[in-house]
Amino acid sequence: MEFIRPNIYFDFMKVRYYTYTATLVLAVMGLVSIFFIRGFNYGIDFVGGTEIQLGVPASVKTEDLRKALTPLGLADARIQSVSNPGETSTEYIIRVPVANEAGKDQTMLIENTLRSAFGKDKVDIRRADMVGAAVSTDLKQKGFLSLLYACIGILIYLWFRFEFSYSTGAVIALVHDAVIVAGIFSLLGKEVDLTFVAAILTIIGYSVNDTVVVFDRIRENIKKKEGSYDLFTVVNESTSQTLSRTILTSFTVFIVVVALFFLGGNVIHNFAFAMIIGVVVGTYSSIFIASPIMVLLNRDKK
Repeated sequence: MEFIRPNIYFDFMKVRYYTYTATLVLAVMGLVSIFFIRGFNYGIDFVGGTEIQLGVPASVKTEDLRKALTPLGLADARIQSVSNPGETSTEYIIRVPVANEAGKDQTMLIENTLRSAFGKDKVDIRRADMVGAAVSTDLKQKGFLSLLYACIGILIYLWFRFEFSYSTGAVIALVHDAVIVAGIFSLLGKEVDLTFVAAILTIIGYSVNDTVVVFDRIRENIKKKEGSYDLFTVVNESTSQTLSRTILTSFTVFIVVVALFFLGGNVIHNFAFAMIIGVVVGTYSSIFIASPIMVLLNRDKK
């Protein structure tokens, strides 16, 4: 199936400076938010604590839950509604970020307090998780190290498969994707946990696959050339030839993750949201970042 007419030619390299600027602006905004403004909204996976998901009657509001938890010293607990308007019952997630050694006792205490306040039959505990401080620190370290190792592994793999300029362009594109997604999560205050790390790793794998397809076509077209050739033209031809495949693949994945976002429930909501952003920026980077960076590193070659 051809989404775009065969033999069509787009001059992608002509707009490379505009894409460089857009990428730099988005990346700087994300990094400033991460390191200087909002930081990350870490989940209990990374900060430790207790998380309880419960259902209560629609008449129970966030303020009522907070008032019930105040005698326990948990007035600052994070309470988030995860239900749709109009439902007969409301579902909340209560997070107590500071875990202690008696995490299970704390969970039971919260449950008993809420049932005493609103009625035993009116409080439905759907899920209760507890992560200790030591475990959360280890999870955070290993989670971010996995991202670093993935990028290093991809760099080595592409270095052997192609040339250093190709692998550098691909890894810069991967870092671009990860930074943009992380920056948006920081700006919006989205929760960062192990699900987020899994989403970033999935985005990296998806993006590098798309980039390798373009690089393979570039290398094939270079081998067909006899004598001198214009690398800009070869890159434009190769990217145009693979554009139909890129759009079709990205569009089908995009439909799936959008369906997960709206229908998958709260558990995978952040994963689906990260994937929606990742599919868009991953497709963009494989076309407008990876190949132009490769050309930039080969500017002195004839």
